[in-house]
Amino acid sequence: MNTINSLRHRSTLLAVAGTVLALSLTACQGDTDGTSASAATSSAAASATSSATGAGNGKDNSASGSPGSADSAGSTGSTGSTGAGGSAGATGSSGEHASASTPVCTARDITVTAARQDGPPYTHLVLTAKNTSRRSCRLAGFPHVQFLESHKQDVPAVAKSKPATPVVITPGAPAYALVKLSDGGVDEDAEPVTAFSITLEGDSTVIAVTAPGSGGIAVDPAKALTGYWTPELRNGADDF
Repeated sequence: MNTINSLRHRSTLLAVAGTVLALSLTACQGDTDGTSASAATSSAAASATSSATGAGNGKDNSASGSPGSADSAGSTGSTGSTGAGGSAGATGSSGEHASASTPVCTARDITVTAARQDGPPYTHLVLTAKNTSRRSCRLAGFPHVQFLESHKQDVPAVAKSKPATPVVITPGAPAYALVKLSDGGVDEDAEPVTAFSITLEGDSTVIAVTAPGSGGIAVDPAKALTGYWTPELRNGADDF
């Protein structure tokens, strides 16, 4: 029995030696990457030696996990998708477009009348612009008023009377603008006005407006002021 075991052992050693020699020759004839060939040779030799020495003890010598699996942590970069919150801007940019889509009122869309406010003395007018068209329109800015032929410049506007939102008037609806004529003093350099002209922002068409009262109105060009168009008269909030 000892002789048989001895022969088996020698046969195994010879097989291992033959395997190592064959791998070495293959590595020499292969590519120039000596590092890979050496690693392959060492691995094969270790495997053959393990088989030869009866190291098959049933244990799994492979790595418990793939080292490459750590790269999967990079997927956390997907949190960048929170940038979708920018859609709020889209909601904001859609409301602005809706206001801009309302056409600006032109002289063909409205009629303008004038009435005295309070008095006497009559120091202010109320201009009423009524939408006589079949569409809604946006009454932009303030009325550009010229009272006298001798004063071609527009009456200055009062910034504090500007409304917070655009003035959109539906068919049949009015908007208003307050206009100061003078301080009401008897010594003022006032001139009588029976008719005057206005133009709208965005439209150069001249609209002729008849002054209220049989004798017209007294205007001091140095004191005249106009307010912005508003959707309602605000009970003296725009007095100036």
